[in-house]
Amino acid sequence: GCVQKVQSDCRQNELAALANVSQVGRRRGPNRTGTRGNHGQHRSSEDKTGIQGGAQKRRGGRYQLEIKIPETYPFNPPKVRFITKIWHPNISSVTGAICLDILKDQWAAAMTLRTVLLSLQALLAAAEPDDPQDAVVANQYKQNPEMFKQTARLWSHVYAGAPASSPEYTRKIDKLCAMGFEKNAVIVALSSKSWDVETATELLLSN
Repeated sequence: GCVQKVQSDCRQNELAALANVSQVGRRRGPNRTGTRGNHGQHRSSEDKTGIQGGAQKRRGGRYQLEIKIPETYPFNPPKVRFITKIWHPNISSVTGAICLDILKDQWAAAMTLRTVLLSLQALLAAAEPDDPQDAVVANQYKQNPEMFKQTARLWSHVYAGAPASSPEYTRKIDKLCAMGFEKNAVIVALSSKSWDVETATELLLSN
């Protein structure tokens, strides 16, 4: 009844409002907002949108997100993950899962998708390594901040279209790729092994 109509209106209004947030590459997923089942009930909706990396180490990068809006929105948070690969303590470098309080227990019905996207932009600029989603990245962030910045910049270049990054890291990637290893696997291995070619090679051979 009224509750379903309010939820449906919220979903449609929120997806339309995404255009007002700094973003790129927005496109609808296969489950479009407002599709109906046999009894006229609104299903959950899925959308893809993007944000720009505002931090210096990610400047120029464009990141695509997957947003799934549940039937119970806005009383429950949307499910959001990064489709574009990213090197960040609070985002899984494997699955794109995000550790952000408002997407979990700190969500409030008054919050919007605009709130989520702005919070993600802030997270890109200022990580929370003590509450990580990716422990390997968080450890590098705390133990070797400069290496983390260079690694994040390289991932932004390779996966998000940011300007070129460290020539030294690029040479190491090319060296292992020339040995026959797949590029994405090489980047992950070098990034997680502090850009040491020998230990990264051992990791690649063990997989």
